[in-house]
Amino acid sequence: MAEEFALPFSNPVLIFALILLIILLAPLLLKRVNVPGVIGLILSGVVVGPHGLNLLDNSSAVELFSTIGLLYIMFIAGLELDMNEFKANRNKSLVFGFFTFTLPLVIGFPVCYYLLGYDFNASFLTASMFATHTLVTYPIVSKFGIAKNQAVAITVGGTILTDTAVLLILAVIMGNHEGSIGQEFWIRLGISLTVFSVIMFAVVPRIARWFFGNLESEKHSHYIFVLAIVFFAAFLAELAGVEPIIGAFISGLALNKLVPHSSALMNRIEFIGNSLFIPFFLISVGMLVDLSVIFAGPMAIIVAVTLSVVALAGKWVAALITQLSFRYSLAQRNLIFGLSSAHAAATLAVILVGYRAGILDENILNGTIILILITSIVASIATERAAKVIVTSEDAENVSNDPLLNNEHILLPIANINNFEKLLDFAICLKDKKITSPVSILSVVTNNEDAETNLIKTRHKLDAFVNQGSATDININALTTIDHNAASGISRISREIIADLIMLGWPQQTGVIQKLIGEKLDVILENTDKTVFITHLQHPLNLHRRIVIWVPPFAQFENGFKFWLRKMAKLASELTVPVVMHCDKHTEKATRAMLEKMKLSMTPEFVDFPHWDTRSELFRWKDEFDFLVLVSARDGSVSHFNMLDQLPTMMERLAPSNSRLVIYPQQYNHDKLTESFDDRIV
Repeated sequence: MAEEFALPFSNPVLIFALILLIILLAPLLLKRVNVPGVIGLILSGVVVGPHGLNLLDNSSAVELFSTIGLLYIMFIAGLELDMNEFKANRNKSLVFGFFTFTLPLVIGFPVCYYLLGYDFNASFLTASMFATHTLVTYPIVSKFGIAKNQAVAITVGGTILTDTAVLLILAVIMGNHEGSIGQEFWIRLGISLTVFSVIMFAVVPRIARWFFGNLESEKHSHYIFVLAIVFFAAFLAELAGVEPIIGAFISGLALNKLVPHSSALMNRIEFIGNSLFIPFFLISVGMLVDLSVIFAGPMAIIVAVTLSVVALAGKWVAALITQLSFRYSLAQRNLIFGLSSAHAAATLAVILVGYRAGILDENILNGTIILILITSIVASIATERAAKVIVTSEDAENVSNDPLLNNEHILLPIANINNFEKLLDFAICLKDKKITSPVSILSVVTNNEDAETNLIKTRHKLDAFVNQGSATDININALTTIDHNAASGISRISREIIADLIMLGWPQQTGVIQKLIGEKLDVILENTDKTVFITHLQHPLNLHRRIVIWVPPFAQFENGFKFWLRKMAKLASELTVPVVMHCDKHTEKATRAMLEKMKLSMTPEFVDFPHWDTRSELFRWKDEFDFLVLVSARDGSVSHFNMLDQLPTMMERLAPSNSRLVIYPQQYNHDKLTESFDDRIV
């Protein structure tokens, strides 16, 4: 028994149990005193590590999980990056990357060279360490749901730029120190990085598309496949001469378009990472800290304090200049500073390599370890405070600008239970996670002598779809009702639950769309003013490459204009695909104004399309993986004209291999109807 509890612990079961206990309790205890959970995990690592109580050492098991956690952070950062936002602001990322790289370098070199008295190589290597940063606090951003904020996008983009530059500098300095730098070194590095880039951005996405397309039902295999890609990319990056964290981030970018942000796969990736692997890494960061170096002499304290001050000052100045350059808010500046000020993985890699090569002394090594602790704590506090301010301001703006959208309720009537899973995935993709209203699935049972028996059978079948929604943290409400026909049942329930969107599946047989529009849909459209989507998903959502939308003249005057535009922006963001919108100049102007007013990141490519009577010009697309969207209108509405009624049939005939969607916008303003009703009651 005594051997089992000998310090440090060697039993892998005991080690794992202790770490899980820390992951469970540390954030909960420190939350009571308003300390971010990230800090609790790092401080716990200090306490139980080899320089604390010595309960744990840097064994192979701890090191493995720590490495997985670090790669996971970088992978999720690449995966959650809003590529549309990033592309629109890539110049800002370059500017921030330049500032956050050069300013710490410019500030740090003279301090190390003149103030601390180190030689050129040691000073330059230490100063380059100041330029690095690790996204230790990214889980805080992810937790608050602001990963798509523009400040986050440019910081993540800047991170990969600056860390890549620093690690390349490290390779050059080491080559210079060993006397092996020359033409052969640069040729080898250039070729290896080129091959790595081709594999990650040309080969891996093709393999992933094939895998997701052919093994659509193997949900658990999707997660294993993604995880394998991450570690394969990390290994390839190491072979190419850069750190594995670069490969993990690149793998996130390569799979970005293939993993919708609201999908069950994304939920599994985030859940396992935030619950297990990332906390392991944060604990291991604390285990590196040796507080006894503070008492090793005045020089150790001077170096540790100097390094910490210079590291934080350089990142603060970079965040301040970025804020002033792009007119960001104070909260966004603090968020940029919080995300970019924590030093851990890349920093430690630079310093350890320099120390083992004899370029850096023990004071720099010990000072860097203290710096990791201080910057991680400061970064965690700054990020959490800034995130709270941003979330609060966004929520207040959403409530004040459009209270109706904060209560959106999606209704999915079931027509064909075999194809319903895709439709539910689509609804979950469009659902705003910040809104607590559920997605309601409805089955209408015909009112006959077997109605009660059929009702019970149907309820059992709906349980599987409720579980499907739970995998994405979306509340699914299963409804069954008895009515004389499906259309009247759908109309009645949509009014009872105050649904904002009714999502119908497209009929399976070619040509039946005309029958649908003539009977079932007409009843729903006449008896409700809800927004109605008619959807056919030919391919899995993550395989689509563009969203192509046709918008009729005067569509901007429909009351549902803002709603469907927001949903298309959400879809484009989830799938990370470009949007092409066909409309006239007046609708284009109104759309641009609405997108700016709602602060949506969607930047469509507008195609002037004034001639709706020219059928040959309709539904022109380049790829079967384009998602085709037709914005239609109810009879009698301002944007309705006769040809709109014929277009769904034409779309089905001309685009049988494409996913397609027909939108009937909401016709009346709910607020005005409510006010009128209140007046009558009074």
